[in-house]
Amino acid sequence: MVQNVASEMADLESEDFYLLSGVEQGMRFSEWVAREKLPDFADMTAENVDYRLDRCERRGLVERKTIQYEGFKLTFEGYDALALHTFAERGTIEGVGAPLGVGKESDVYEVQSYKPLALKYHREGYTDFREVNRGREYTADKAHVSWMYTARKAAEREYDALETLYPDVSVPQPIDHNRHALIMERIDGVELGRAKLDDAQVVGVLDLVLAEMATAYDEGYVHADMSEYNVFVNSEGVTVFDWPQSVPTDHENADELLVRDVENIVGYFQRKYPHQVGAVDTDALADAVADDDVETVRTFFD
Repeated sequence: MVQNVASEMADLESEDFYLLSGVEQGMRFSEWVAREKLPDFADMTAENVDYRLDRCERRGLVERKTIQYEGFKLTFEGYDALALHTFAERGTIEGVGAPLGVGKESDVYEVQSYKPLALKYHREGYTDFREVNRGREYTADKAHVSWMYTARKAAEREYDALETLYPDVSVPQPIDHNRHALIMERIDGVELGRAKLDDAQVVGVLDLVLAEMATAYDEGYVHADMSEYNVFVNSEGVTVFDWPQSVPTDHENADELLVRDVENIVGYFQRKYPHQVGAVDTDALADAVADDDVETVRTFFD
């Protein structure tokens, strides 16, 4: 599990970030950066590099390898620190609070700022980035991909989707992003998979989810990972989140992925609420979603 580095930030000095940035720069060329190359990458003296490496290693921000040569690489905590430092310099955030959710591919924290915000770190590649890459559109054509690249591209993909979709689609408002991290609006609600809907609410909530998917398609995106775990429900409606796997509607597999999304979300409602949601022609329903024909979508459940 990746540790929250927010508590370490106050103890870090500007030259610590120069060192971390130097390691990051070197990792563009190799997984482990040779110690003797770091003075050039970090634009620091060798003596200062040694001092900063010791400070950062003690805090778990870099990792050392001494098998064939002495090399260093950033840990996810070190990458987090660089993103946090950038957000703080931009004035986007004032501090990081309690965790809101910790998952296999992302960690989300409260953010202290001018309004309720959330900080999301992408963790794709943390356990085995080779396995993640096989399922990711943005890394599938690259033979050698680092976990930093995988996580950064996921964050970029999600931020671009949110910028395009908000506010026409009910998604979290994007605020800022850097490296593998996003700052976005904090949404209060209950995950659909944990929500207990009354009989009278079931079809209405399903209609809302499908309507958001239809509008997203009309705006140019397919979520491509829809499930009961990617929807919040609250008194104001639904919010669809987690868009790093989204694809544009002109993608060669967009319609296939839309059908899969419809099957996933309708299938969940059919399993949990079988008396309210019966058999549905999901291919025809997906066609209605793609046509942004919300009225026709609703007829499937009348």
